[in-house]
Amino acid sequence: MSTHPKLTTTPLTEEFLRGALELERTERGLLPHRLPARARAQNTDGQLAMAEAQPSGVRLALRTGATVLELEVLPTKRLYVGAPPRPDGVYELLVDGRHAGGTTVDGGNVLTIDMRTGSAGLTPGPTGTARFAGLAPGLKDVEIWLPHNETTELVALRADAPVEPMPHRGRKVWLHHGSSISQGSDAASPTTTWPAHAATLGGVELINLGYAGSALLDPFTARALRDTTADLISVKMGVNLVNTDLMRLRAFTPAVHGFLDTIREGHPTTPLLLVSPILCPIHEDTPGPSAADLGALAEGRLSFRAAGDRADVAGGKLTLNVIRDELARIVKQRAADDAHLYYLDGRELYGEADSAELPLPDQLHPDAATHLRIGERFAGLAFPADGPLAVAGL
Repeated sequence: MSTHPKLTTTPLTEEFLRGALELERTERGLLPHRLPARARAQNTDGQLAMAEAQPSGVRLALRTGATVLELEVLPTKRLYVGAPPRPDGVYELLVDGRHAGGTTVDGGNVLTIDMRTGSAGLTPGPTGTARFAGLAPGLKDVEIWLPHNETTELVALRADAPVEPMPHRGRKVWLHHGSSISQGSDAASPTTTWPAHAATLGGVELINLGYAGSALLDPFTARALRDTTADLISVKMGVNLVNTDLMRLRAFTPAVHGFLDTIREGHPTTPLLLVSPILCPIHEDTPGPSAADLGALAEGRLSFRAAGDRADVAGGKLTLNVIRDELARIVKQRAADDAHLYYLDGRELYGEADSAELPLPDQLHPDAATHLRIGERFAGLAFPADGPLAVAGL
């Protein structure tokens, strides 16, 4: 006779999900999105399409007496030609707000990307199951944080006791937008990306709209921020505009104003913090685009280099220092009429001393330890009572 407990499937609905803007019903189940359908319909870029469907900051929030939980999923994993395999995405368990384990899932689709040619191909794969057993009996609040860098289709939730949505805890909602650094590139787990870590320290509920390679002042992203309910908002911008070489200073300034204007249509007095790029030595004074370092790739490493020419800055090409100066100027100008708009120089989160101690491994993205440091710095600067995103008293 089997000694395994009988597991019952609980239908997944939006009441169980936090941190997603929309859930797409698929043939198998639910696909969390971090951009609404209207925005996705206006996007033609495969990079953004991939990034917004990777559920950074998205988690299942349950109240249950279960001792065993299973989450069946269909992940989509990435494989870069010539580079070492990426680690599998982590499914992280929190019980009553405390870390209680993590696991990975076998199987899934594989997206193979060739950095030399820019081509990509998808190989379909089977579903897999994230299983958490040995949970303490008794009613408890459980969160399962989904991988921050793997598209994750939710197929089924199974448990050995009834499951219901976790009640909201009355925390303030922090809405954040940024690049791959905000999405969590190279963080160790979904709760240790710098925004998730900062949210934990600040006692706020995170909605993370960090999109790898895609913080590009898109109007549909601004509208998504405008239309999302939030108590606190931060926007971290700059590095993607440099490493894609997307625009010149003449276009950048009005685009920033337009982005902020759109957010203010839905959040006229919400505290709004504009954050400039952290230190990135290859692009401090050298414009983009960023290019894959083919020499490093030949050695089995993924790394990047600045492919622009410093002489082009005089003609309006963007560097991180140019962007920081202009963002500071824009905030100073707008703050005369907007008492709830603030600016933070990203080098206060990660600067020269940090770079010497914890250099960016691929020249663009922080490692796991640096994510924790940035999260601690942000929480310490933004969320205290005298900070721009003060949590108390809202």
